[in-house]
Amino acid sequence: MSIFSSATRVLAGTMFAAAALYPVQAAQDKAGLPVFSPSGDVGWIAFRGGFIPPTSGPGPVKDDPAHPLVVGEVPDPYVPDPVKYTGPVQPTFPVADINNPILQPWAKEALRKQNERTLSGKPAYGPSASCRPAGVPNFLLYGVQPIYIVQGPKEVLMTWQNDHQVRHVYLDRQHEARPKPSWFGDSVGHYEGDTLVVDTIGLNDKTFVDNYRTPHTDRLHVVERFRLIDGGKTLEVSLHVEDPGTFTTSWNALQRYRRVDPGPMIEVACAENNANYFHQEVEPIPEADKADF
Repeated sequence: MSIFSSATRVLAGTMFAAAALYPVQAAQDKAGLPVFSPSGDVGWIAFRGGFIPPTSGPGPVKDDPAHPLVVGEVPDPYVPDPVKYTGPVQPTFPVADINNPILQPWAKEALRKQNERTLSGKPAYGPSASCRPAGVPNFLLYGVQPIYIVQGPKEVLMTWQNDHQVRHVYLDRQHEARPKPSWFGDSVGHYEGDTLVVDTIGLNDKTFVDNYRTPHTDRLHVVERFRLIDGGKTLEVSLHVEDPGTFTTSWNALQRYRRVDPGPMIEVACAENNANYFHQEVEPIPEADKADF
């Protein structure tokens, strides 16, 4: 059933949980804690174009100056700067600046190969285009469709509408002593005034840090600070990243979301369609060789 011709709504635990947690969120609001979704109808859509660098100090991988991309000037986010580009506007893919001093030699070489592939004209879609989980911190770069945030006394759920990928942030415990590496890692959180602080470790090395396909190791450690700004119209996330196996130093960045009120989360199936149309260098989605029932 097409999501564009149907009003099908997700009857999943996330939205049921949202309804049940309204009293909890009301209490959080009175306590001065941030409330990211006063109802299940509020979502957040990421500003596209990659992480925003800090005003000073080490920052994220950005565009190669020879291949600049500008967001918001034209319909597609990955297009040449229309001021400098005089020909027809054609969609392009991001090309990384491999001279960023945060990169270890092996990570720089991995990006060099990816740049070469992109500039040769081959497709360079991110793993999410083939239904792979983005991991952390790439989860913050999901665009086009909103994420929904449900806050409870023991857990915060962050769900991206496309494919309903869910992050679990536990508020009632510390990190596991030896977390088994996973797509979204082991995330624990707490509130500091008007800010939700999320600390994540235990990530596998199958994801990328960003849309340039910057790799990382399983030593990746990410701290995010979520807070509302602009009178609640914008969600800002401050990001701190450490991975001594990949980066020469820790670095910081920002991401921002705009508030949208699209209504309850709609059903968007992705993983059921396990074809790899873009011939990405990723592991295939597992397929069962026999029925479970």
